[in-house]
Amino acid sequence: MRLLMIRHGQTPSNIEGSLDTGIPGPGLTRLGVDQAAALPQALAGEDIGAVFASVQTRAQLTAAPLANALGLPVYVRDGLREVSAGDLEMNTDRASIDLYHEVSFGWAEGRVGRRMPGGENGIEVYGRFNAVVDEAAASGVETVAMFAHGQILRTWVAAHTGNVSVDYAAGHLLHNTGVIVVEGSSTDGWQALTWMGTALGGLLVDEGTATGPGGEPQ
Repeated sequence: MRLLMIRHGQTPSNIEGSLDTGIPGPGLTRLGVDQAAALPQALAGEDIGAVFASVQTRAQLTAAPLANALGLPVYVRDGLREVSAGDLEMNTDRASIDLYHEVSFGWAEGRVGRRMPGGENGIEVYGRFNAVVDEAAASGVETVAMFAHGQILRTWVAAHTGNVSVDYAAGHLLHNTGVIVVEGSSTDGWQALTWMGTALGGLLVDEGTATGPGGEPQ
């Protein structure tokens, strides 16, 4: 199966740099609306057979233009929502942002039992996300567009693909409406093919992080 993992368009909270992970969350800015409207043409070369989106408003609004252009429904699933910030919700300070990334990227390094303060642990996050991936696979559709959020997509790719390290995922932003293309299966493993248009090869390691201002990855 081919998964197009797509981050939502820009939101007011992205501009403010806040850890905004609540449900239903904010809508899109004018730029975010324009970004979503550009996706049908940008993904015209993909034979997309199903469209999924998280329960958060921004993901559904971003998915709508593509789904409408393809004549497909949008399957809304809780499993695709952003990693909950818990007690850090709506914080903008660097210490909160760093802790949010430390905990969630730590799951991809195997520390899945660690819990976000007042929030989820990695077992719960990966469990709910993988349930949606398995649902998509069971449908028999070969190419699926999944509209979700920056942090859950980056940590999932780092944890589940054979060629993207945690350092690489932490060091490369997924901008609004950026796409990570992944192929494979839950049984045979996953390989990341492209990250925002950049072709990926063998194991990718990149020292340092580039998490952007505030809560940008959400």
